[in-house]
Amino acid sequence: MLEHKRVPYRLVELPTGLHPLLVRAAGFQGNRTPIRTLDGATPSQLAILDRLGTVPALRLGSERIQTNRSIARFLERLRPLPPLFPSHPERRRAVEDAERWGDEVLQMAARRVALATDLDAMHMRSADGRLGPLLAKSRWMRAIVAAPSAQSFRAGPGSLDALRDAIPALLDTVDAWIGEGVLCGEELNVADFAIAPSLALLCYCPGFNERISARPAGVLVDRLLPER
Repeated sequence: MLEHKRVPYRLVELPTGLHPLLVRAAGFQGNRTPIRTLDGATPSQLAILDRLGTVPALRLGSERIQTNRSIARFLERLRPLPPLFPSHPERRRAVEDAERWGDEVLQMAARRVALATDLDAMHMRSADGRLGPLLAKSRWMRAIVAAPSAQSFRAGPGSLDALRDAIPALLDTVDAWIGEGVLCGEELNVADFAIAPSLALLCYCPGFNERISARPAGVLVDRLLPER
């Protein structure tokens, strides 16, 4: 979104697992109440992470902004053009609905599938791909942080197969929005930026890269996050 708005920035990558503490040390606030749920509830470990602090986090002068949706609205006020939101009220509502779904539903589903997948089975063992290395750049550090990260987003009573089986219906939703012009239109919008990273994450998991590439959803993820 920063690149879309042509806002110069410096990226700071924080170590997975330590990032909640490090964002607090950088002056960001935690969340008074948890902001993420799993199957309608928030496990204690995930609640602790949410209260400590979350990424992405954006610092501009004295401003401190966290979460994708808050950052999007801050950038829209900072630099209205090019826009992230349609000007027509009805179109904006549709885009915001898609953005919320991408942030709350698709993102969590993609994370859970990815974290429940054995690293050896993932694309290049998650060392590279559309999002670059997952969790950590080094192989041994990925192995160390994978287990506690998976615990934070644990699948509960459902199996990995059940999680994977639920993904096609979510991809159908993305495809439908593309067909309606809510996503992947002539001008990119905030929902495109909310949804494409989760599609890119799924592409690391066995079989999903080919399945997504064969769908309209593949056009969106190639447009924003082309395969390396």
